[in-house]
Amino acid sequence: MKNDKKRNVKISSGLPVFYPHAAGIDIGDTEHYVAISDGKNGHEVKSYDAFTVDLQAIVADLQAEGITTVAMETTGVYWLPLYIMLEEAGIEPWLVNAKHVKNVTGRKKDDTDAIWIQKLHSCGLLQKSFQPDEQYRILRTYVRQRKNLISISSDAVRRMQKALELMNIKLHTVISDILGKTGMQILEAILSGERDPEALAALTDPRIKASREDIIKSLEGIWKSEYLFMLEQAHQEYAFYQQQIKACEEKIQEQLLQQVANVTEGDISEIMSQKEVKKSRKRTSLVLQ
Repeated sequence: MKNDKKRNVKISSGLPVFYPHAAGIDIGDTEHYVAISDGKNGHEVKSYDAFTVDLQAIVADLQAEGITTVAMETTGVYWLPLYIMLEEAGIEPWLVNAKHVKNVTGRKKDDTDAIWIQKLHSCGLLQKSFQPDEQYRILRTYVRQRKNLISISSDAVRRMQKALELMNIKLHTVISDILGKTGMQILEAILSGERDPEALAALTDPRIKASREDIIKSLEGIWKSEYLFMLEQAHQEYAFYQQQIKACEEKIQEQLLQQVANVTEGDISEIMSQKEVKKSRKRTSLVLQ
């Protein structure tokens, strides 16, 4: 006989919840909106200012509500301070692409951005953007700062070249790089008051391929005080940024050594010995020159 008994199958409505203790945060420049589930198929939304004390309040309130994970959109750099605070408090932050949030259909008209982010995150519909750990984040900050300084200093170089052109100094046509040893020595001599082309040409490194006659011709200029002023300011700016870049490189080196020490349990003797060898080779090279 066939079994004619009907089986009752329960089918849940809605999407499954993967992160029941999730929050969604709408990040802004001056105000943040935080949405959490009220446990009754609804949401609680609170607004906070963006001052540090308010960020601390957000973290404390989320901890009190038992929140374990938070999703927020990549909005400028406004998310970073709160992201770090949440991470340090043991709440897992999810940084998500704003386009991914908007591409998911089904949003109700009365849902705020924070509620919609919370709904999507709790149901596992958002993709977490990669974020490096604290040590790599510190290193990335120094590296990006160095890159920005190099870009800014290139503008000072262009203005130095422009000032030289305005005085019809054709130094760049006889040497490959005015930022090299020869170029900087000649520029500094000009700024110190030297105008004699032969005296300036005497500062040329012997390895320069151009003839002495061409070098002297390239240094015969039309010395105008306003253009010399332009050259001086551009040179000072370039020198300042070189100091800033050097400071960044020192920070990068310190951070790299710290990260190596974390991996090698504090033993960086091998790296330091290699560093001393390189310094010794550099000193030997300078003496030979």
